[in-house]
Amino acid sequence: MPIPVHTYDVDYMQIVSNTVYPKWFEDLRMAMLDKHFPLNEMMKEHNTPILAETHIKYMHPISLESKPVGRVWLSKLHASRWEVQLEIVEEDRVYCTGSQTGYYFNLDSRRPVRFPESLVEYYNSL
Repeated sequence: MPIPVHTYDVDYMQIVSNTVYPKWFEDLRMAMLDKHFPLNEMMKEHNTPILAETHIKYMHPISLESKPVGRVWLSKLHASRWEVQLEIVEEDRVYCTGSQTGYYFNLDSRRPVRFPESLVEYYNSL
């Protein structure tokens, strides 16, 4: 998905601050979820994805003139743990790559729970 670069995203050097990338990663991950497993569906069962780790490798700076595009894909799905890979690119330039790991979490028990079988079957069919 296209990622707009706003004036408040840049620092005094006129490049996007490293603190902005985790927010963009979250936006990408939630857009992917909205398409395949919406948060409102999870919340009906009092479940939600929680983030345990974020890793980012910064490769090139992004400026206000840049037109970055974000990509995200589910790379691993276990019983209650997930991992996504992310990258922010513009044409053939890769600005950054990263990964996030987290759990499918029940808000009532405060513990990880298994993903619905339908989601696991869909993932395994890809």
